[in-house]
Amino acid sequence: MTMNVSGYATKSAKDNLAPFRFDRRDPRDNDVVIEILYCGVCHSDLHQARNDWGGSIYPMVPGHEIIGRVISVGPKVKRFKKGDNVGVGCMVDSCQHCDSCKEGLEQYCEEFPTFTYNAVDRHDKMPMYGGYSDKIVVSDKFVVKIPKNLDLKGAAPLLCAGITTWSPLRHWKVGKNSKVAVIGLGGLGHMALKLAKALGADVTLFTRSRSKEKDARRLGANCVVLSTDEKQMKAVKSKFDLIIDTVPSAHDINPYLPTLSLSGTLVLVGYLGDLDPLLNTVSLIMGRKSVAGSVIGGIAETQEMLDFCGKHGITPDVEVIKIQDINKAYERLLKSDVKYRFVIDMASLKG
Repeated sequence: MTMNVSGYATKSAKDNLAPFRFDRRDPRDNDVVIEILYCGVCHSDLHQARNDWGGSIYPMVPGHEIIGRVISVGPKVKRFKKGDNVGVGCMVDSCQHCDSCKEGLEQYCEEFPTFTYNAVDRHDKMPMYGGYSDKIVVSDKFVVKIPKNLDLKGAAPLLCAGITTWSPLRHWKVGKNSKVAVIGLGGLGHMALKLAKALGADVTLFTRSRSKEKDARRLGANCVVLSTDEKQMKAVKSKFDLIIDTVPSAHDINPYLPTLSLSGTLVLVGYLGDLDPLLNTVSLIMGRKSVAGSVIGGIAETQEMLDFCGKHGITPDVEVIKIQDINKAYERLLKSDVKYRFVIDMASLKG
């Protein structure tokens, strides 16, 4: 048996998203059936919909920043009950037995995680469709609890933008004595500022635009450095323990490396692809510095991040839209015309 649901899909890289009916699987014993209330719009949704990275599967229902309410649970589900507010992020399954999965780092599953959309179910081989829809069926191991005090629409982007920046902050043990810099002020960058500040770090934003300073300070930056200003860049030489680079397109990371402290790390979380221009290793060798990468986070650390945000009252800055406006939102995303994340009110599907 299957469950017929409604959503929005694109049928090719050149098509707009449009209303689409499709089937979800019949729930298994360990599944949670969720009515989707809100779904964030990630830049990767746009990349996938337009096949910018290759390998896109159509028809495609994007969306991996999902906030919903439990409708029903399978007989083996103990952590959730009908009526619970829950979240689903970028993954809905993994092998569960490799070393990465055993460490709670399902995003690095050696057999590759099953993503929320643009993927195939590892058990029944049905196509996976995302959160631009009214319901979803997910294994309870990949469902997280939403703290009661968090605004539901604001919580949606925590499931990607939040965890993508939280995971490196935790891995590199950012705390009260840490000096952290963030490159780029978008969906990821503004969450990196908020989370690093809440962890007690001294936080700097690198930006190419002077107009970003006021917003950056409101979001938690202690300092704003114009990356095109040679004098300002020299003033922060050897300062940062960790730099989180959130820029989603090819860019020159070489100017930032001298600003790392001894044994400091620049971690890429926004860009997939070849570095252009090439990485010059002199700055790395002369100071035991590193350039690293990180992607989303495991389910346990996603729950940790949500609980932290609940304790500190942290949610992303969002603009709520109707599903009927999703194509306009994509065009605005291309122009970076959002502060700082679109969230779809899925009640609009019924309108």
